[in-house]
Amino acid sequence: MANTLIFTDTVDSRCGLHCTGCTWKESHGCRGCIPTNGNPFHGECPVAVCCQEKGLVHCGQCPEIPCDLLTSYSCDEENGDSPVGARIEQCKRWAGNA
Repeated sequence: MANTLIFTDTVDSRCGLHCTGCTWKESHGCRGCIPTNGNPFHGECPVAVCCQEKGLVHCGQCPEIPCDLLTSYSCDEENGDSPVGARIEQCKRWAGNA
């Protein structure tokens, strides 16, 4: 189930996923990675943990964007983005680099 991304200026995730448009928010009661300190409904999120360890609000602030970890989340065939790679572009927008 791909996540259709809605581009926004509001930073509500570390990886660029806009939680309001996420299918998991209602179906699984997900509160997102920022309010849960990197532990959304599915458990610890490695992308969120990476940002937290680096002291970043989101991946767009990282000089390594797009890293392999973020790319694997964004481009995953089953649970990735629609369009593919959209959350990478969202992070770049948040950082003012799009």
